[in-house]
Amino acid sequence: MTVSRRMLLAAGAATGAGAALSACGSNTGRGDGSGSAGKGPALQQWYHQYGEQGTEQAVQRYAAAYDKARVTVQWRPGNYDQQTAAALLTDSGPDVFEGSPTLDQIRGGQVVDLTDLIEGVKDDFNPAVLAPKTYRGRIWGIPQVIDMQMLFYRKSLLAKAHIDPPTTLDELVDAAKALTSKQVKGLFLGNDGGAGALGGTPLYAAGLELVTEGGKVGFDDPAAARTLGKLHRLYADKSLLLGAPADWSDPSAFLQGLTAMQWTGLWALPQVQKELGDDFGVLPFPKDGSGAPTVPVGAYGAAVSARSKHKDAAKAFVKWLWVDGTADQKDFALSYGFHIPARISLAKQARQLREGAAADAVRFTTEHSFAEPLLWTQASKTAYQDAVNRIIRDGASPDGQLRTVVRKVSAELDRVQR
Repeated sequence: MTVSRRMLLAAGAATGAGAALSACGSNTGRGDGSGSAGKGPALQQWYHQYGEQGTEQAVQRYAAAYDKARVTVQWRPGNYDQQTAAALLTDSGPDVFEGSPTLDQIRGGQVVDLTDLIEGVKDDFNPAVLAPKTYRGRIWGIPQVIDMQMLFYRKSLLAKAHIDPPTTLDELVDAAKALTSKQVKGLFLGNDGGAGALGGTPLYAAGLELVTEGGKVGFDDPAAARTLGKLHRLYADKSLLLGAPADWSDPSAFLQGLTAMQWTGLWALPQVQKELGDDFGVLPFPKDGSGAPTVPVGAYGAAVSARSKHKDAAKAFVKWLWVDGTADQKDFALSYGFHIPARISLAKQARQLREGAAADAVRFTTEHSFAEPLLWTQASKTAYQDAVNRIIRDGASPDGQLRTVVRKVSAELDRVQR
């Protein structure tokens, strides 16, 4: 089974990707990839198995062009994150690997400090995707490419209903209700009603956050309950499309006219543009109260194993490809799917991102983005997402649910920061 970048890089789906991958077989052998025949030490570079055609050939081509080491690319199916975590504890793992180093891996000394690789260009990396790869001021992974989520809306349907594109959460709730008819639902946030796809997005739109800079719970605030309660209004009003043939990451419900608005990702834009022409627009998630519009972003990065026998050579290769190799970075982002380069300057240069909805997406990512913080562990995410699901679908008390989540997340943050 192959999995596209959107399933691993989008903030709302990144942590859950392991479940999607676990049904696939895995190949844990070494030396079966392809890459360069250059001089110097032999390096193993791992990628998860992308579903986007041409990506494997591209990364093999990048490796083949490097002449300071013999780089062999491994294209790995199966539960990639689990495979990598296990391999980092052995001497048979990769030298360079694609991933998002976890707090445990960083604190356990399993990955190499890469801070020096981006000296002079750090400010050119989108800060939202660099932050989860930063711990105590040091950089542990170099972002490769950005995926982001946003709200698509059908211009003609909104115009027919005399509705302006919503800029606040209240306007979104009202618009979704007004756009709902027997044939069309106003909004699609996913078949679960939005808990999985949205994640912490509504909190950031309300001016809150998942984890504060000081490592505390960032949503222990009455505004969190008010905002999440409005998501239940969407469900109670029967404005949400549920049970669509494909979930939120696929734009088919939007394209088939099942919904007037859909939350999905930048990856869907070329298909939407091809089928709808100019009859659509894109928005960030609308602000609530004193907050601001927001979009979630995610990015795998290139990291170096601390068990590598050639750490300096591995770091040099990462710098060559993911810091200095700007042409390859643009190629990786835009030639095999539709994504945003992690470097701000490259996103501005890319022809495909200069106009229309694509340019809007880049602006949202530059001005309104957040990524799940490094301290936001799977335990915290599960507790929060389960509570949001109960709020949306069951009408559970937002105050009561969040009090429980705050206690659980606070304990988890204390645990990981001991």
